[in-house]
Amino acid sequence: MSKVQTTSCKATSNLDVSIPDSEGRNIVLYFYPKDATSGCTLEGQDFRDNHDAFVNANTVVYGVSKDSLISHEKFKEDQSFPFELIADEDGSLCESLGVWQLKPPKNGEQKMGIVRSTFLIDPQGNIIKHWDAVKVSGHVDEVLSAVTSL
Repeated sequence: MSKVQTTSCKATSNLDVSIPDSEGRNIVLYFYPKDATSGCTLEGQDFRDNHDAFVNANTVVYGVSKDSLISHEKFKEDQSFPFELIADEDGSLCESLGVWQLKPPKNGEQKMGIVRSTFLIDPQGNIIKHWDAVKVSGHVDEVLSAVTSL
């Protein structure tokens, strides 16, 4: 089982988020490519709609992308997300967890980008489970099932 490097991140609501959690909760970190795009919006809405179940399972949810805090605040407000969004503008969190990768070619061009991924991290910083190249449909149910089985 691998561990996350202890880190502090800037998040919406003017918060500094600690990973692992300083309050003894599990963390779901879900990485997504870009605020207000269709797949990212649907994924965030699924986490929003299941938020109470995560809270009841002593788990805090954070969405992460390289968008700015200003963009995150608007996205969070527009979608009524009850959880915070981490602005990883320098990409350090993305790189440390290996989600910043060369994406498949689009229009004959290859670019680096965030591969949609989710991590379940316990209060000691252990990565309990990792989902890579996530498909949005049904994903939040899978994550919630893993959280409630802890």
